[in-house]
Amino acid sequence: MKNKVLFAVAALAIVVIAAAYWMTKKPAVQQGQAGAMPPTEISVVTATPETVAVSKELPGRTSAYRVAQIRPQVSGIIIKRLFTEGGNVKEGQQLYQIDPAPYQAAYDSAVAALQKAEANIMSVQAKAERYAELVKAGAVSKQDYDDAAASLAQAKAEIAVAKAAVTQAQIDLKYTKVLSPVSGRIGKSSVTEGALVTANQETALATVQQLDRVYVDLTQSAEEVMNLKNTMGSKPPVELIFENGQSFKLLGHLQFSDVTVDETTGMVQLRAIFDNPDMEILPGLFVRAKLAQSKVENAILIPQQAVVRNADGSTIVFKVDKNGVVNPAPVKVSSVVGDKWLVDSGVAAGEVVMVEGLMKVQAGATVKTVPYVKK
Repeated sequence: MKNKVLFAVAALAIVVIAAAYWMTKKPAVQQGQAGAMPPTEISVVTATPETVAVSKELPGRTSAYRVAQIRPQVSGIIIKRLFTEGGNVKEGQQLYQIDPAPYQAAYDSAVAALQKAEANIMSVQAKAERYAELVKAGAVSKQDYDDAAASLAQAKAEIAVAKAAVTQAQIDLKYTKVLSPVSGRIGKSSVTEGALVTANQETALATVQQLDRVYVDLTQSAEEVMNLKNTMGSKPPVELIFENGQSFKLLGHLQFSDVTVDETTGMVQLRAIFDNPDMEILPGLFVRAKLAQSKVENAILIPQQAVVRNADGSTIVFKVDKNGVVNPAPVKVSSVVGDKWLVDSGVAAGEVVMVEGLMKVQAGATVKTVPYVKK
């Protein structure tokens, strides 16, 4: 019995010693495993100098290339409307027909008056010619001849007046057909058949807007406009961006800048012009125009996601040295160029900057670098 107790105590002692030994050795094994883990892989870019055009987005509003407000030039009753509201019309296309009956009658009357005057001049002219011969022979008095010559001059004047009346009546008759002065898209009609319109009335019958080309009106500071002209010339390309963030398929160009500066704001009006063959751009849209402002030589660009902004507004990047160690460094960035930042200071040519993997490493860690690939 005593031997069994001794055996049990000895067995328990062996178990305790083994457990203690295992507990002392386990951290060493874990440490060995941690030391064997490979460095974290991160994506990096190498700063490379290049020449870039720095752009700026300006708010703007679109307007039609040409706008024609249709107004009648003679008074009368509208008897026909010859277009579809919202449709396209051609230059010279008839839009309305004003009742031509009174103007046709006026034209016919003017033509008759002209014919009467032309018939009357025949006898007056013959009499004046006869008196011109007779006065030389003393057969008629000088006064009679002067009266005949005056009658001839008056008859000629009456013909001139009658011709002018015919021309005016013809113009008025022509104006009963209201034509479009430009090609473009026509809006809604303010009148219907049977409406009375008056010559040169204030309210337009309709409005035609030429949309195959459009303007975009912008504002920019006078100083920036001067720099723009000095570096980019008078007609730099302009990219149009809609409110949904999509860019228009065609580039425009700056057409002109205003000759005066707004005294209160120091801003200058700019106008860009865009071809709009499919009439996708409508007047009155609020848009943004990306305008190249300057060219920067030996510029350093880094992806936007490589820059970390601190709570105080300062910005940093994580650089990787030649030993593969990551450390933060302050950086100053200014303009956005595509999906990259233009670096003013803090990153030199040839330095390696971390782009992806910021959440996986800490300052001072050793990493494995792979080139960043834009997704």
